[in-house]
Amino acid sequence: MARVIKVGQINELTPGQGKLVQVDGQDIALFNVNGTYYAMGAVCPHEEGPLHEGEVDGDSIICPWHGYDFNVKTGECSVDSDLRVMTYIVKTEGNDLLIEVA
Repeated sequence: MARVIKVGQINELTPGQGKLVQVDGQDIALFNVNGTYYAMGAVCPHEEGPLHEGEVDGDSIICPWHGYDFNVKTGECSVDSDLRVMTYIVKTEGNDLLIEVA
């Protein structure tokens, strides 16, 4: 059964910004994409780059190391269809940001 974990507050992320959070010892990248919040695995599967430091470009996060991009909604990589990162449902409750985890 899924659990909902508080990972921060809305005012901690401006549009286009990402941050690293930990849930149960797992690194997760949290992003504000034009006022909508998304979460995905924090490590690029290509060369293990830090996705939370990546640039937000539309619905994609661009890995700062080699430019591989990942869709924030699906986790799919447009550069290599074999690469994907886990995505998580993000909810807001008041000013709190919550991630749904299994």
